[in-house]
Amino acid sequence: MSSSGLLWSCASQEPKPALLLLRKALVWPHPGAGQAFMLLWVSVLVLAPVSGKSEAAAKPVISLHPPWTVVFTGETVTLTCHVLHFHAPEKIKRFLWYLEGRILRETPGNTLEVRDSGQYRCQTQDSLPSDHVSLTFSSANLILQAPPFVFEGDSVVLRCRANAEITLDTTTLHRRGEVLSVSDESSDFRIEQASLKDNGDYRCSGFKNGCCSYSSNTINIEVQELFPRPVLTASLSPTVSGKSVTLTCKTQLPPLRSDVKLWFRFFKDDHMLQSGSESFLKIPTLTTRSRDPPYYWCEAQRGSSGVCKQSQKSQLRVQIPVSRPVLTLSPHGASVPEGHTVTLTCKAESGSFPILYQFLREEVVIQKMEPTRGIKSVMSLRAEHSGNYYCTADNGLGAQRSLPVYLTVTVPVSRPILTIWRPRSQVVEGDVVELYCRAWKGSPPILYRFYHEDNALGSSRVYSRGGASFKLPLSAEHSGKYACEADNGLGAWRSETVSLDVKVPASRPVLTVRTPRAQAVEGDVVELHCEAQRGSSPILYRFYREDNALGSSKVHSRGGASFKLPLSAEHSGKYACEADNGLGAWRSETVSLDVKVPASRPVLTVRMPRAQAVEGDVVELRCEAQRGSPPILYRFYREDNALGSSRVHSRGGASFKLPLSAEHSGKYACEADNGLGARRSEMVSLNVTVPASRPVLTVRTPRAQAVEGDVVELHCEAQRGSPPILYRFYREDVPLESSSAPSGGGTSFYLSLTTEHSGNYSCEADNGLGAQRSEVVPLSVIVPASHPTLTLRAPGAQAKVGDMVELRCEAQRGSPPIWYRFYHEDVPLGNSSAPSGGGASLNLSLTAEHSGNYSCEADNGLGARRSEAVPLSMSGLTGSRSGPIATGVTGGLFSTLGFGVVALLLYCRLPRKAGGRPTSDPSRSPADSDIREPVYHNAPAWLELQPVYSNVNPKGGEVVYSEVRRIPQGSKPAANSDSVLGLLRTHLPSHGQAASHRPSDPPGSSVIYSQVKVACPSAYVAPQS
Repeated sequence: MSSSGLLWSCASQEPKPALLLLRKALVWPHPGAGQAFMLLWVSVLVLAPVSGKSEAAAKPVISLHPPWTVVFTGETVTLTCHVLHFHAPEKIKRFLWYLEGRILRETPGNTLEVRDSGQYRCQTQDSLPSDHVSLTFSSANLILQAPPFVFEGDSVVLRCRANAEITLDTTTLHRRGEVLSVSDESSDFRIEQASLKDNGDYRCSGFKNGCCSYSSNTINIEVQELFPRPVLTASLSPTVSGKSVTLTCKTQLPPLRSDVKLWFRFFKDDHMLQSGSESFLKIPTLTTRSRDPPYYWCEAQRGSSGVCKQSQKSQLRVQIPVSRPVLTLSPHGASVPEGHTVTLTCKAESGSFPILYQFLREEVVIQKMEPTRGIKSVMSLRAEHSGNYYCTADNGLGAQRSLPVYLTVTVPVSRPILTIWRPRSQVVEGDVVELYCRAWKGSPPILYRFYHEDNALGSSRVYSRGGASFKLPLSAEHSGKYACEADNGLGAWRSETVSLDVKVPASRPVLTVRTPRAQAVEGDVVELHCEAQRGSSPILYRFYREDNALGSSKVHSRGGASFKLPLSAEHSGKYACEADNGLGAWRSETVSLDVKVPASRPVLTVRMPRAQAVEGDVVELRCEAQRGSPPILYRFYREDNALGSSRVHSRGGASFKLPLSAEHSGKYACEADNGLGARRSEMVSLNVTVPASRPVLTVRTPRAQAVEGDVVELHCEAQRGSPPILYRFYREDVPLESSSAPSGGGTSFYLSLTTEHSGNYSCEADNGLGAQRSEVVPLSVIVPASHPTLTLRAPGAQAKVGDMVELRCEAQRGSPPIWYRFYHEDVPLGNSSAPSGGGASLNLSLTAEHSGNYSCEADNGLGARRSEAVPLSMSGLTGSRSGPIATGVTGGLFSTLGFGVVALLLYCRLPRKAGGRPTSDPSRSPADSDIREPVYHNAPAWLELQPVYSNVNPKGGEVVYSEVRRIPQGSKPAANSDSVLGLLRTHLPSHGQAASHRPSDPPGSSVIYSQVKVACPSAYVAPQS
């Protein structure tokens, strides 16, 4: 130990002063003791910051051999697991080795040879895992090797090592990117006395002359603290000769450097007290009173010239422990009303300052005072709590507690708290609950009363703390608000109300089906209402159809739940509901629901025995609605007129059979009605085909008679028969033409007439249901007379007065009878008829006046045609013969005209009186009834004519042909001799009422024709058939 001089190896580290206190206990002698003595209590209070680490945790440490973290691939590194000294080596039975956090191997010894890169750790059965050591096995050409751990003061070797195949001429060491050293002799670089300034990233590079350069890996070197800054501590230790203080300089080496020897120095103010390997120093006892205590500190150094660190400077003083304090209360007395102020005084008679006083009640600190340099401390409080009160005094050398002082505080009850203790989280009807009421403040005895909705349930008086209880068996009526009341005679207080909801299990619900009408109909929205008469809310209602869930609803109040269901046909069935409030589900009785489906729009089908409905067939009207609840009433209609109905009690529709007549054609429909609204089908048209009736053939001519060149209309019409009707026209059973009438009404065939068209005509009507032939209608084609030829036949070559000349007039063509009229210088001479064709003659006795131009005219009622004029000249004319002849001719003509007029008048009057049809045809145009046409008479023997009249126009045209026959006097008709009606026979058309065949000509009669136009208006038109 050296005590001379001052070594300042750590002088650059100027410490801050600290205070190092020694505790001194004063123990006063017992009264029975012979003498008093003082004993220093051995304890140390170090008021100095300690830097560095505490004692290392129980971790092993791994060392490497060779001591490099980077080696070449293929080399071997031996790991050694070092265990700290407090682990007995004989108790270690196994070593666990880890690689990258996974167990690599278990060995009985503490070494392991490895050849793989990674992080290695070791562990024993009683230790924590060691810190990891990273190893790299490199295949590079150049590597930089360094030890795994570097501490302050270490001499560090960095080796730049090339692959065995490479020889380098120069190696360079780099730190933080800068060149640190270059060597061409050795590959080792040394760092002497490593410190924090040597931290950083290192790498090396090598160069081979004339070849190439190489660069190594980078190694990070972090210099660790060898030991923390030392801490100076002090303790008292009694000796035989007196008291001394032991100063200790404390620090700690890391496990990896536990073999390093430290050198310690102790200092007092500016003088070194001791230097050596011992870390403690004993000094003489200190005086108790020192106004300027000295400063002490120490240094720790590695060896004699290594790392050196200095502790903080500290002062040493002697402290007197505080004595037991005494607590007093003011005002004095054992009882204080709550709310009054109480003063507490705590006093310690001895002890070093400062002293910290605290006041307590029942071990609970109620006030902590600021440290004071006085011998007592005072506090005031409001009296609230009864109990034992204490105080403590503490100057850092051990706290002292006073004796307890009991204070009784008379306290009115506080507002009690009501608690309901339940046998389960949710109380159910039938459970027993306990109502517990407690006022946390209040002097006993306390009377507790219990209430339900302000109705008293019971009461209990309690003489100590802890509250009172009341047990209540629950029913549904016990739901509500509960309260309790606490009263100790200083005022009653009622608790907050506590709600108690007594859950009642749901009763069996009732399901009601509410429909908008008497019957549930598809498309309606029905309401399923489920209600349990009893049961606590909320109740979950579930709705079912045939045990299939439809929906659910949670109801938080009474009244049940509803479920709305739009109905379809499939919703018929049995319904039920379920009520569940968590205390057991109950299902209702089932309710049947029959969903009526309105009849859908029916489909009407007409079933016929053949492809086409024919009059007389029986058809079946089939009506069916695809949807609809039975029974369904089917009604059948034709043109909105009811035909019949049928009620069907099952599916399949209904039928109605109908025998067809022509009137049954039309639109049919049916109606389906099941009481939920009638639906009518689409209209179905039925066309009853009627076989064509026997047609009627009508020949329509432009005039009364069919004339060659006219275009006649053959009109064929069947009065009955479904269109289209095909009409065929025949002449003498030879087909002429066919034509179709698509919509009925008959059809016509036009024929331009020639003489060959005369004959019997008929027609045929056919609508596919059988052809019908009409009656035969004869057609006679009249040919107009052609231009006649007049021929004069005289007895000699030269006509002379007195000769009888024959005027012969003949038309080569023309239908008989033909009227021939003879003219002399356009003055009529007479006329004559050719009933069977051929020509006619007029004999003329010539006179002198007969010279001139003669002509004749042929007329068969279809237009008169005049011949060419033929001149006649005579020789030896005399005037004596002309007078009588002319007079005779003229008289004969006028007599003939008179008879014609009489016949015409009778013809016009007879139909009016007899109800017959006039012979005039009103269809003829006025142009055909020119009354100015001349009337010819041929009367060569006037006195011998006995007229008999008959109508020779059977078709009833405007022209009336009167036959004037010459009858021998001895053969007059006896039946009609007294009446002119017996002499007149009228031939009406074949369809008239008075139609008759032409009477046979009287024997021996000759005919004189007279053409008379109708001069009277038609008085009667026969009704059409």
